[in-house]
Amino acid sequence: MIFYRQNLTDSQLLDLYKKILKPRLIEEKMLILIRQGKVSKWFSGIGQEAIAVGVTAALDESEYVLPMHRNLGVFTTRNIPLYRLFSQWQGKANGFTKGRDRSFHFGTQEYNIIGMISHLGPQLGIADGIALADKLQDNKKITAVFTGEGATSEGDFHEALNIAAVWKLPVMFIIENNGYGLSTPTNEQYLCENLADKGIGYGIESYIIDGNNIVEVYNKLTQLKAEMIENPHPVLLEFKTFRMRGHEEASGTKYVPKELMDEWAAKDPVANYRTYLTEAGILTAEFDEALHSEIKQEIDENLAIANAEPEIIPTYSGELDDVYKPYQHEEINPSSSSENIRFIDAIRNGLNQSMQRHKNLVIMGQDIAEYGGAFKITDGFVELYGKGRVRNTPICESAVVSAGMGLSINGYKAIVEMQFADFVSTGFNPIVNLLAKSHYRWGENADVVVRMPCGGGTQAGPFHSQTNEAWFTKTPGLKVVYPAFPYDAKGLLNTSINDPNPVLFFEHKQLYRSVYQDVPEDYYTIPLGKAALLKEGSAITIIAFGAPVHWALQTLAQNPEIQADLIDLRTLQPLDTEAIFASVKKTGKVIIYQEDTLFGGIASDISALIMEECFEYLDAPVKRVASLDSPIPFTKALEDQFLPKNRFEEVLLELLQY
Repeated sequence: MIFYRQNLTDSQLLDLYKKILKPRLIEEKMLILIRQGKVSKWFSGIGQEAIAVGVTAALDESEYVLPMHRNLGVFTTRNIPLYRLFSQWQGKANGFTKGRDRSFHFGTQEYNIIGMISHLGPQLGIADGIALADKLQDNKKITAVFTGEGATSEGDFHEALNIAAVWKLPVMFIIENNGYGLSTPTNEQYLCENLADKGIGYGIESYIIDGNNIVEVYNKLTQLKAEMIENPHPVLLEFKTFRMRGHEEASGTKYVPKELMDEWAAKDPVANYRTYLTEAGILTAEFDEALHSEIKQEIDENLAIANAEPEIIPTYSGELDDVYKPYQHEEINPSSSSENIRFIDAIRNGLNQSMQRHKNLVIMGQDIAEYGGAFKITDGFVELYGKGRVRNTPICESAVVSAGMGLSINGYKAIVEMQFADFVSTGFNPIVNLLAKSHYRWGENADVVVRMPCGGGTQAGPFHSQTNEAWFTKTPGLKVVYPAFPYDAKGLLNTSINDPNPVLFFEHKQLYRSVYQDVPEDYYTIPLGKAALLKEGSAITIIAFGAPVHWALQTLAQNPEIQADLIDLRTLQPLDTEAIFASVKKTGKVIIYQEDTLFGGIASDISALIMEECFEYLDAPVKRVASLDSPIPFTKALEDQFLPKNRFEEVLLELLQY
């Protein structure tokens, strides 16, 4: 291995040695602790330290780095106190996740490190969002994100590279090509000769770097960083290295040919660098011995601190209180000046006024810029706020949602528009596994609103007509809003944007241009989790949301003798159980009306809650009316049959006669 020091001083070379030695000695200690059963799991980076250390050393401490399992050198180079890392690995409260996640599945704003989730791919999109925030502020920073050769097969990898290329984001995409994805060798992972070649298709500058040569890593990254600051753009870096331990310690390395292990053992990044420094007269045996002793003492002292820390004592409140970031709703009442507008106009007004109110708010989505979106809601926004804040995206929902998380991490608010709610399935993973869990896992909120044009009645077929709120009401950490009227749509959208937690905001397409209401011209808010009582009566409770609210109103207008409480839920998570239970206890009968298919919909959970909390008040079974348990069809006759609108009145009258 040849080391070209270029302009590095002896002091800098020694500093790199200290930085690369420290994670190696910690790793060796961890392997002992694993055998002793004092740590449950470990993903070793032995043999790969030069990449994590070299990359992080080339960055400023204010620049974000997004590491993975085998990047202990990122954390030690950022000088995180070792006792906190040991506490994290032992599941102690003094770690970064309060025992809720393991290993390096955490982030820390204090050290500008954003950790991975097991799904790997969203990490890359987060880096896009962080870099976008930096670029919008023109603060001359770059972002570095790590991935493995196996994860380059994930769609998120390609989506993130494409976004970074199109938006010219200063992101270093770092591939640690260490030979194996768990036990699968590279020849079964991809057929191209080098992963760096994948950058060509995206118009991205790409390099292949010896990942075991810390001097080469540091010098190349330092050079690239300077170029990226001067002219923001992404780079793709493939680091050739090898994983000398198993995927994790329990998996072993029996699947690796011995000659391959021997070949890479000779390329050990720590041993080779030590030899170079010694032969160059920069490192003496005495200094090396003293450095080993100093680091080992630091490890032992910090390990003792972590060991002395008590085990976590679980409490229900301790767990549940951290699912969402605490948010104190700010009640803003409108003036008396109103105008009679459509549902779609109310959404537009809310977005417009929120963009004025929050200078750090960015809207992203397909065709939302000059075209104004599929429904023209953001038409003219580019002229008002510029393409920096109103951004057309490629067709890559997953990376765009992840980029929204990155914007949130770096001080921005994000709105992601799904062109149709149906398309959220291709962005499902980062919503339910990244946005939803980040605050619970490591205290980081996701200030992201995902707008969801949804619903049937427009003969748009199986891929443009779903109302899929139940996919998300099931997921702790998400808030789900589903207004039925223009007044509520504007006020709830404003609140959703203010709320620092991730919100799925459903907008029924059929209501866009068919429902009018007097809506205040000024900015105002409506609290989440508060239902609206639209009609009052003592005979029965009707619970609905979205378009079924209007269908229920039509049914009641056709049957004026029915004395019903009609509850418009407005938000599904949080759910206004207080309003539901109070009405059911008054009327004794309840029917739940949803557009979603019956089985597994939120009506089922509401029904179960009523049975558990109000059983003794019921005079009849709880009834649910919903769409057929089939995909939604295209032809009008089939769609009319699918939707519950034509079945509701019959079930309602039967229940009243029970």
